[in-house]
Amino acid sequence: MLTVDYAKLDLEPGMLVLDLGAGFGRHAFETARRGASVVAADLAFDEMKSTKDTFAAMYLDGNLPEGIITVVVQANGLTLPFPDQTFDRIIASEILEHVPDDQGVMAELFRVLKPGGRLAATVPAALPEQVCWWLNDNYHAPAAEGGHVRIYGQPELRTKLTSVGFVPGESHRAHALHSPYWWLKCAVGLENDDNPLVKAYLKMLTWDIVKAPTLTRTAERVLNPVLGKSRIIYADR
Repeated sequence: MLTVDYAKLDLEPGMLVLDLGAGFGRHAFETARRGASVVAADLAFDEMKSTKDTFAAMYLDGNLPEGIITVVVQANGLTLPFPDQTFDRIIASEILEHVPDDQGVMAELFRVLKPGGRLAATVPAALPEQVCWWLNDNYHAPAAEGGHVRIYGQPELRTKLTSVGFVPGESHRAHALHSPYWWLKCAVGLENDDNPLVKAYLKMLTWDIVKAPTLTRTAERVLNPVLGKSRIIYADR
């Protein structure tokens, strides 16, 4: 399940990409499949180990283009271990909402991006996120350790990116069908995975991700501008 639109990221084979907050590697894997070298970085050691193991399996199975480099590192977004102007493209997916010093992370991303490079920053969209906060205090910080510390409106995210030197451009939303799932989870209890409504909706989401049927793909495209769970902004240096 990808959040970033690679056409809008303007990714080309041979580029070097940083995927910050890579988690279990969904964007890092897709970036590598498209012929770009990628550094997957995250604070979570277990997730980075899983991503490293998956890359190893992809190499063994011949699922990656020849000549690309994949690196997995544990790193803090406030003190990235890379020289200035290292990367052609950067993906920062669902990370800024977790960080108290979000502008500090943005400044680091600007530092390591090459002139002419592009950043894809994704955060939870304001309306779906606000509903989750209203429904359950345990969904976000401080009750949720490491949880979301803010709700971004699009103007705030654009203003903060601009303040560190980026030039924000196109924006869109994604994952409209995921918003009701999280509202259900928040309403019945985040740990209540046995709730029949939650189980039924998760089954539908899994079917949608695996099969990508025309009906649900069309419904999501129509609903994304209003209910999209994620907001994506592309910004240039």
